[in-house]
Amino acid sequence: MADYGRPVRFGYFLIPEADPSRPLRLAAVAEELGLDYIGIQDHPYQSRFHDTWTLLTAIAMRTSRISVFPDVTSLPLRPPAVLAKAAASLDVLSGGRVELGLGAGAFWDAIVTMGGPGRTAGESVLALEEAIQVIRLMWSGQRSVRFDGRFYQLAGVHPGPQPAHHIGIWLGVGRPRALALTGRLADGWLPPALGYSQPGDLVSMNARIDEAAHAAGRDPATIQRIYNVPGTITDGPPGELLLGSVNHWSESLAALTLEYGMDTYVLAHRMDRYEPARGDDAESQLRRFALEVVPRTRELIDQARGASVVRRT
Repeated sequence: MADYGRPVRFGYFLIPEADPSRPLRLAAVAEELGLDYIGIQDHPYQSRFHDTWTLLTAIAMRTSRISVFPDVTSLPLRPPAVLAKAAASLDVLSGGRVELGLGAGAFWDAIVTMGGPGRTAGESVLALEEAIQVIRLMWSGQRSVRFDGRFYQLAGVHPGPQPAHHIGIWLGVGRPRALALTGRLADGWLPPALGYSQPGDLVSMNARIDEAAHAAGRDPATIQRIYNVPGTITDGPPGELLLGSVNHWSESLAALTLEYGMDTYVLAHRMDRYEPARGDDAESQLRRFALEVVPRTRELIDQARGASVVRRT
């Protein structure tokens, strides 16, 4: 897998814990430090979490530069026409700072307890494809739109408002059919987080996306590739992939871009169900990531890309 040559961006995976101030404080720190994105998981049935879209809105209204996105939306609990309206409205209100991560569905028992549908793996991919079409129709600027799908229907609805910018639809998927869907229709891809997927897995998954993109007449390099990267920055020797020093982190992330084609890295802290780091640890890790890992990673990638250009010329 080669580098796609895309700009490299960085973000923060913010836990939506139901605390009146902590998520907003960490979001402000992420913006202060110059990160590009804040991503928030969407588990409406989780009693310990704020509602993701409400929190995204609160963050967008208290920041001025950083972009926000659901990482990723639980589609079975978010009707796509309403979701499209929410995303477009927040994009307008924030001055074009919203992207849309979409998931086909997980934790089905919990979804059903909240009144959502239970779907098979095949049904969830079909519903995801229909949802993309519905969302784009709702953003189309047409006077009225219709859609007659198996899972979703529009019967002459009047869409609006239109987003302030082209909102990227990023699919949080890992199975073959959904990867092919990503290549055909999506603007970005969010594979299972590091720990649930490994760098070696990215080779075959990227290949399936690229094959589908080519078949649809698309350039695979137009698809953004976003990786949630849990780990801990330490001053000791390296352990697993993202447990170790700033240099270890930077070299690992640079390799993920140059050898595996990823281009956007969203820092998370733990692998145990994405529990928040306690005390000041979350903020200290966030600061080390933004102030030390990010610039060094950019430097390594720029050096490698520059050397590649020199060799080709």
